[in-house]
Amino acid sequence: MAIGYLVIQTRIADDAVPLENVRITVLDDQGRRVYDLTTDESGKTPMVSLETAEAKLSLDPNYAKDPYVSYGVLAQAAGFQTLYVEKVPIYEGETAVLPMILLPEPDSAHGGEAERIVLGRPAVAGQGTRRQEGLDVAPYVLRQVVIPGLITVHLGSPDAYASNVQIPFSDYVKNVASSEIYPTWPDAALRANIYAIATFALNRIFTEWYRSRGYGFDITGSPAYDQAFVYGRAIYGSISAVVDEIFGEYVTRPGLRAPYFTSFCNGTTVTCQGLSQWGTVTLAQRGFAPLQILRSYYPDDVLIAEAEAVTNVLSSYPGTLLRRGSTGLNVQNIQNYLNRIRRNYPAIPAVTDTPGVFGGSTEAAVRQFQSIFDLVPDGIVGKATWYKISQVYTAVTGLAELDSEGVQDGVGTVPPDTVLRLGSGGSDVLTLQYLLSVIARFYPTVPSVRQDGVFGSSTRQAVIAFQRMRGLVADGIVGPATWRALYDVYLNIRGSLPDQGSPSCCFEYTVRAGDTLWRLSQRFGTTVDAIRRLNGLAGDLLNIGQVLLIPNG
Repeated sequence: MAIGYLVIQTRIADDAVPLENVRITVLDDQGRRVYDLTTDESGKTPMVSLETAEAKLSLDPNYAKDPYVSYGVLAQAAGFQTLYVEKVPIYEGETAVLPMILLPEPDSAHGGEAERIVLGRPAVAGQGTRRQEGLDVAPYVLRQVVIPGLITVHLGSPDAYASNVQIPFSDYVKNVASSEIYPTWPDAALRANIYAIATFALNRIFTEWYRSRGYGFDITGSPAYDQAFVYGRAIYGSISAVVDEIFGEYVTRPGLRAPYFTSFCNGTTVTCQGLSQWGTVTLAQRGFAPLQILRSYYPDDVLIAEAEAVTNVLSSYPGTLLRRGSTGLNVQNIQNYLNRIRRNYPAIPAVTDTPGVFGGSTEAAVRQFQSIFDLVPDGIVGKATWYKISQVYTAVTGLAELDSEGVQDGVGTVPPDTVLRLGSGGSDVLTLQYLLSVIARFYPTVPSVRQDGVFGSSTRQAVIAFQRMRGLVADGIVGPATWRALYDVYLNIRGSLPDQGSPSCCFEYTVRAGDTLWRLSQRFGTTVDAIRRLNGLAGDLLNIGQVLLIPNG
């Protein structure tokens, strides 16, 4: 049989916290163990190979069976709910990266039951649906086209009782592309479909299609209304590479500010006036470029434009590659970001170059960061690497800031005895908003809130989302039962997580053995533990006994 590949990632809090030593079991479609794996300090397993179907089958729209083989993946870790992802498609020659976001609470809280996610078939393989209409120009439009840092997705049809999740826009596009089409399609077909997918979402955001109608989300995950989105699904290497390369680009027409409404359908069981997904394969095989494919289905004057900005990032991509020999403030910012990120991801080597000078250590740190986060490990900071570094830096520093706020504000173990509702204010509302902000980092269905001490509509929505998640009466009122649940979840988060980002957890040493110096970096709970473990590590490495440890700095 043909061979595909699988990597599992266990990271939580928007990638701020990698989970090490998570037990991963890969099972075939009969439930038999294929691999037993363990995640490393970056929350990642080794890549494994798996038998699958031949890629050529995915190029035939008349092939009735699935052109892939599905596997199950089980993740288990102390203090976290077990997660089982079913029907993970593996394609020939493709690397599937499966993010497994574990909830920080023991299985005993759920009667030993694992959380289950079923991925299923890509939308293009099903019976097809006709998407709801959209607009190129609408009564409600934003002033400029920007790429949102986060997009809010409703996991159902617009009026269905379903959760919302917030994820980075690029991750959303990768998820939809992996849910809609086959990653084994020709490159030009992938690009045309990904342009259509990204532009469709930007049109929904730019025209405020749902928010202007009173909904609290940007788009749905239903292909009957928008495009397929499956939370927790595997992302494929070919799709990820294209999204990273064209990030920020969209389809429009001359003289229009709005992203064009790029409707599409599978083109076999359902036809439409927009793009035919299967038709893009035929055109790509005939040598059509992505823009030619788009112009075959949309007006022949459509063009590719670049968004004016990206929201919720520290600074926009400078527009030029940063590589060895580059200098300036942008280089210094990247160096600072990487050195902070490595406190949570110690596999990234320290940047020791002169600030603002892109030298060998900066290149090594960039390469390792890229390897950890599934980017091309070329040591060059392009658009995709710039925005991923910015995203992870924002996540790790934001979580550390929340932690320090909790200590400063004296959030203890006993909840307040007040009842809070819409219109309440004061210090207890600040405590509530702090708890919700922490919980939102680890539970994607709970939206984060601004900590302003005012119980407004956004705080009420977050309370309702939390109450629904915990099986409480979802009335948006914070009484004794909701307070207890908030504190239970918050304290369980604090108790389940490894130390992240605090200076007391991170030790760097130079190990001297005779005339040999070894530079080591590890994470430990105490200085005594650091000395004991590093002595043992260096002793094994050098085949000697005790060594001298010299703290760096």
